[in-house]
Amino acid sequence: MDPGPGRIETRTVRATPLLTCHDRWTGLKQGFRLTRTRTVKGVTTVEVVHGITSRPVERADARALLGLVRSHWRIENQRHDVRDVTLGADACRVRKGAAPQVLAALRNAAIHLLATVPADRTPEELEWLQRHPEHAHNLIGITQRE
Repeated sequence: MDPGPGRIETRTVRATPLLTCHDRWTGLKQGFRLTRTRTVKGVTTVEVVHGITSRPVERADARALLGLVRSHWRIENQRHDVRDVTLGADACRVRKGAAPQVLAALRNAAIHLLATVPADRTPEELEWLQRHPEHAHNLIGITQRE
């Protein structure tokens, strides 16, 4: 994945069973330390995070763990983009009572329903539903009246 113009990113993972308390936590096999180094417009930052896994070293060496972490964040970022940007959660100023939870549930339901639309990206899916309201009605169980 290209970090963008003027940006350099590196990631290293060190995996070890020594970073865990596996003798006190059943199923815990190893821990890892992920170091992210990023340079943007000449400014370098270093972030170090730690993680744990139930996968033994034989099934998940450092390279495999890095792949799992990247996969997790790719999925997380895709969901963030849809929910927070495309569906407007970041811009929403609703803060009182149960309304924030209700809106979050509606956004989640919309994301789930959009998965059935024949388009590649969420904005395209939303446009498609605007052009085909009958499909939107069918998705949520509203039948057309004669």
